[in-house]
Amino acid sequence: MTTSVVDHTFRKDVRRCFEQQTYAMPARWLYDRRGSELFEEITELPEYYPTRTETKLLQANGAAFAAAVGPNRAVIEFGSGSSTKTPHLLKAIDPAAYVPIDISGEFLEHSASQLQDEFPDLPIHPVEADFMKRVELPEAVAGMPKLGFFPGSTIGNMIARTSVDLLRFMRETLGEGAQLLIGFDRIKDPEILVNAYDDSAGVTAQFSLNLLHRINRELDADIPVEQFRHIAVWNDLYARIEIYLEAQADVEFSIDGKVYKLVEGQRLHIENSHKYGLRDARLMLRAGGWTPLHEWSDERDYFTLMLVEAHPLKHAP
Repeated sequence: MTTSVVDHTFRKDVRRCFEQQTYAMPARWLYDRRGSELFEEITELPEYYPTRTETKLLQANGAAFAAAVGPNRAVIEFGSGSSTKTPHLLKAIDPAAYVPIDISGEFLEHSASQLQDEFPDLPIHPVEADFMKRVELPEAVAGMPKLGFFPGSTIGNMIARTSVDLLRFMRETLGEGAQLLIGFDRIKDPEILVNAYDDSAGVTAQFSLNLLHRINRELDADIPVEQFRHIAVWNDLYARIEIYLEAQADVEFSIDGKVYKLVEGQRLHIENSHKYGLRDARLMLRAGGWTPLHEWSDERDYFTLMLVEAHPLKHAP
């Protein structure tokens, strides 16, 4: 049954996927409340190294962050989710305020409330918004120097053009002179990568299939979810993990009253996770209007945190 409020962009993207036969969906629609909960489970799986590795970097480099960033900044987290990594940064840099931004409002309020309990004296201003465009920040942080926080290698979910657009929107949101601490997952052994996105417990499969459940819930659909399976593959040419949902038989279903058919073996492309060399990451950041300042990597070079700054834009004569 259709819920009372449905994101019109979600409906438009679903229709485009099937009506125009693109058979592709933006990865952001994986993160409704249930999807966000499943992703938090994924971050604790033994195969999923990014969260553990990045968390250790945040824990080990607090003094370096504080020296590079300075105190009394407003921390603006894009796609905050459960904010599990955020306390490590907040404890290190002595911020003036924290603004979590997330598209899942219910999940956002819950995580913000938990964080407020941990930091009772820190002003927290949750913003429910799509951070893939310029976000209007609360008036309470208008005059503060700002530090954007974008952990988790979420930038890797986007193709290069979209990543650069996002970085430019972040620059517009935070303003000139702002800093941004951003995570990049590094290129490594493909077997390690595939296992991270196709775990033995099947939690990542549940996460992917939840997208079909969401379509059924919100768009009055009857997709036979049990007829689809989760697939993760490494595309070396594009340096990315690709996630698909593949029909295991010929299927017929309706969405918003319109009937669609897929043949056995047809794949829906629902997510990418690009991996980067450091030069690739620096080039993309510069294209998005950010100047690299510092980098922190783990001993295996699995993951890198980069601090960048929005310097005045200059052009060669």
